[in-house]
Amino acid sequence: MPRVTVLQLDTNFRRIAGDIGCPETFTEPPQILKISGAAVANIVTDKPQAIDIAPFRTALAKATGDIVTTSCGFLSFWQDSLAKAAHKPFVASALSALPQLAQHLTPEELLIITFDAEKLNATHLQGHPEFTPSIHGLPEHAHLRAVIGNDLQTLDQTQAAAELITLIGSAIHAKTRAILLECTNLPPYKPAITKAFNLPIYDILTTIEITCPNTIAPKHLPPPIPRG
Repeated sequence: MPRVTVLQLDTNFRRIAGDIGCPETFTEPPQILKISGAAVANIVTDKPQAIDIAPFRTALAKATGDIVTTSCGFLSFWQDSLAKAAHKPFVASALSALPQLAQHLTPEELLIITFDAEKLNATHLQGHPEFTPSIHGLPEHAHLRAVIGNDLQTLDQTQAAAELITLIGSAIHAKTRAILLECTNLPPYKPAITKAFNLPIYDILTTIEITCPNTIAPKHLPPPIPRG
């Protein structure tokens, strides 16, 4: 089976199965390269062009996986640049799938769920600024946002899932056809989202799996959509 290299932010919060930083997410034990100094506050920015990308380029030289990815979708701005430096398949973000999704989904039909909707903007959207109105973020008081933003070890999965369902429920409407999870810490909650909304889900894991098949453990790919 192919192996993935994850360029992980400089974080220590708890990562559960389905999270990009959890070894159980993959078919083979991943190579996780923690990028020193790449704190969440430095990467989750509305000015991604100002990110110090040099440590990520340096880490690429150490990547031994068949495909390289990152632990933060806000690095989507650097997709093309880092892909050229990687010399192997590279996926910076679930937003890398947006050009393909835009071929059959309108902005009105897609929900983009992010960590911080005030910071994610047209600069991150892979040349598709028309999807900016599709962006919805975790509330400032949300439990999962506090865990990620404050680098906490305690994670209440039930609370995180419930708050995520509430967020999506407040954004979804009759024309919604699909959900894109920008945040790489949201895939563990796909079963709950599917059960609640019965819609296709795209995320960093589905993007990696399309790019390099058999990388993601099958149980962490989208569950079948219930019918009936």
